[in-house]
Amino acid sequence: MTFIRRFLEVDDLTPGQFAGLLDHAETWKGKPESMPHALDGRAVALLFEKPSARTRVSTELAVQSLGGYAVVLRGEEVGLDERESVEDVARTIAGYCSVIAARVYDHAVLEQMTVAVDVPIVNLLSDRAHPCQALADFLTLREHFGALEGRRITYVGDGNNVAASLAFGAALAGVEVTVASPPGYELDEDVVDRVRNLGGALELSNDPHEAVRDADAVYTDVWTSMGQEAETEMRKAAFEGFCVDAALMAAAGPGAVFLHCLPAHRGEEVSPEVIDGPASLVWPQAANRMHAVRSLLASLDTSPPAPGGRHRS
Repeated sequence: MTFIRRFLEVDDLTPGQFAGLLDHAETWKGKPESMPHALDGRAVALLFEKPSARTRVSTELAVQSLGGYAVVLRGEEVGLDERESVEDVARTIAGYCSVIAARVYDHAVLEQMTVAVDVPIVNLLSDRAHPCQALADFLTLREHFGALEGRRITYVGDGNNVAASLAFGAALAGVEVTVASPPGYELDEDVVDRVRNLGGALELSNDPHEAVRDADAVYTDVWTSMGQEAETEMRKAAFEGFCVDAALMAAAGPGAVFLHCLPAHRGEEVSPEVIDGPASLVWPQAANRMHAVRSLLASLDTSPPAPGGRHRS
């Protein structure tokens, strides 16, 4: 097993590490008795500036199943950069816990933590990335289709953190990905460049019906993420025509499956007939959050640094 020192975005991994995490997740899901107690007796801090039912439940259960103890902290209990600096909070938590996993508003918070402490830092979500979600996404697709290489995913919606992590995962897995967004809501150019530098086959489109042609999977997310509530009406107008409905799924062709990271707004980014229909893999995808993050946590390097040194990657 290759041990990982940090997981802020999917491209912190090599293709081999990414595939290995999916291998372990799939194996331990089918044979839980083969799972190691990799966190036996260790504490894992779960810091939530942004709340999430799926992330909290899946990660707590993953820690417990690996023999560890989850210590859950809410944002108001910690007061990042209000009562204490990010660095001081991280240093304090690292004195008790072997891993810090955090769901934050600003990605820079995670980067500050990685500089301040030697324990592994895991991104449970930031404004730039949602890498644990991407692990669950590709685990779900691999369970359904078998081999991932050569498959094609179309993401329809905002070029946000979910879309970015999906694109990085696709590059590592040899999957083609198209991101269809309204003008002004495309994937960031920096993300596009990084994905293509990894060898990823990434295309951008403003036409969802053209983008889904020949797709094996169609993926969407809410149009307005947490913290963007003031933009709700503006975004609804901008994303008109980008709802994943039966007509859009039909354009993808027979055999295409539907994915959504949840929570979903039926009648906005997805129609009820799609998310609750036979093509939907949304509920296995949600359940796979636990299996995916368990594999990740078991692969973290929680060993102490050598005397007088740091082994921050």
